[in-house]
Amino acid sequence: MAHVLQCRPVDTTVIIVNVVGWIGMACLIGAYVLVTLGRISGPGLTFQLMNLVGGAFLMVNSAYYGAWPSAALNVVWVVIGTVGLVRAWLARGPITVE
Repeated sequence: MAHVLQCRPVDTTVIIVNVVGWIGMACLIGAYVLVTLGRISGPGLTFQLMNLVGGAFLMVNSAYYGAWPSAALNVVWVVIGTVGLVRAWLARGPITVE
């Protein structure tokens, strides 16, 4: 029997959620690799932003697929990233215009 390829409609939402999930994963893994290699510092802005974005994107992906434990983990990840960003911003001190 010959198999016939059937054209199914593309669900744009699924594609977007999957791309967002892969970008989130790349952000989290990338942040970890960069800190491990000494390219960026843990308390630094780049690391905190990568974790915040990565956690938020994976939270969206996990929630969409009903993976609630993973979604909850990523909510915590986003909160930690937000706290890290606020602390990094506060550590900069006041910005003066001369």
